[in-house]
Amino acid sequence: MGKRKRLVAEARKEENKTSYFAKLNSCPTSPRKMRMVSDLIRGKEVYLALNILKYNTKHPAKRLEKLLTSAIANYEQKTGSRPDENSLFVNEIMVDSALMTKRMLPAPQGRAYRMRKRSNHVTLVIGSKKTK
Repeated sequence: MGKRKRLVAEARKEENKTSYFAKLNSCPTSPRKMRMVSDLIRGKEVYLALNILKYNTKHPAKRLEKLLTSAIANYEQKTGSRPDENSLFVNEIMVDSALMTKRMLPAPQGRAYRMRKRSNHVTLVIGSKKTK
């Protein structure tokens, strides 16, 4: 590894020590449905976001609620203290598409339609409120 790459990698590692995040890989829900729920909590206070997800009837809300509690647990582990009210916010939430499983569905007159079962990766970053 070159010197420049090593310096960039060390800087990224130092930045990760102060950021609190959780990742969910290969979640078997379509990215479009996951983005609809994730847009509800982007920029909200952490406990308010937990309440929104808890009482939301959409299927991806349960997975995001579990992911958010994991990010809060990561914060508690790294800092050694519980988060105060109105101190932590959902800074970033990114939903990216993952692998697609492709299946064939029978169609009339001997044809077949392709069925794509989509999945996604979700990255959730929490922290103090960002100022612009």
